[in-house]
Amino acid sequence: MKYKRILIKLSGEALSGDGKSGILDSKALLNTAQAIKDIHSLGVEVTIVIGAGNICRGSIAENKGIDRVTGDKMGMLGTIINSFALSDTLNSIGVKAITLSAVEMESFTPTYSSTETDKYLKDNYVVVFGGGTGKPYFTTDTCATLRAIENKCDAIFVAKNGVDGIYSDDPRINKNATMYKTIKCSEIIAKDLKVMDLTAIKMLVDQDIDVRVFNMNDISNFYKIAKGEDIGTTILKG
Repeated sequence: MKYKRILIKLSGEALSGDGKSGILDSKALLNTAQAIKDIHSLGVEVTIVIGAGNICRGSIAENKGIDRVTGDKMGMLGTIINSFALSDTLNSIGVKAITLSAVEMESFTPTYSSTETDKYLKDNYVVVFGGGTGKPYFTTDTCATLRAIENKCDAIFVAKNGVDGIYSDDPRINKNATMYKTIKCSEIIAKDLKVMDLTAIKMLVDQDIDVRVFNMNDISNFYKIAKGEDIGTTILKG
């Protein structure tokens, strides 16, 4: 395999499908879980960070008159809900999965640590990281980067809805926008490309971690990239 240990970054919206079924859609959950199972079956150790955009973001809460710190706490709880949903779906299709929370909630699930993560991965679990970083003002993009570094992941899979990779401009607006096959962190910062949170990109500048940005609408892309196919855009250090 090209990668031994990976972190998959999913948006909360990825679990809600078209949104008609509410914050979670059973088909979207099952499709995502199956894609993860396919990677896991290759012997790849899989960790996951999920956003909470289908439930609540701190910035959205702030726009409704809720304090930003309170809103971020609401978002952290939203990621816990999504993490439980995905973990349970994985378990239902025969993949051992567990949620580790950055926020202490021992009556619900174990608290995150890199030691706990390593223990579960070596016991063939998929580990889902809930609760973000446990601190306000940090996005789940930053959480994904932090967890990937802490747990010595080889790659971060950034699964996008309906976007094939990183473009020079928004391809939905600018038909002349071109897609990058590879790009360095420093170029993303210089060009101000909206791929991941800027803090997350800056953390990756000196890390030997490939960031694979791809379209998750084709669910087979997860498996293909894990097998080494050149799909989407690869962000490199430097």
